[in-house]
Amino acid sequence: MSVVFLGTPDFALPTLHALLAAPDVDVIAAYTQPPRKAGRGKSLRPSVVHRAAH
Repeated sequence: MSVVFLGTPDFALPTLHALLAAPDVDVIAAYTQPPRKAGRGKSLRPSVVHRAAH
């Protein structure tokens, strides 16, 4: 089965990992929010799903 994953928050990461580990699932794309400015330096910080997808 082909799947497109959509998720941004931390609790979406275990679901993404489970889908990637499933032998009968093909994750063809993962969509998440773009990196946001965070911290004192206002540097761009990607979501955990963004980091896991790369």
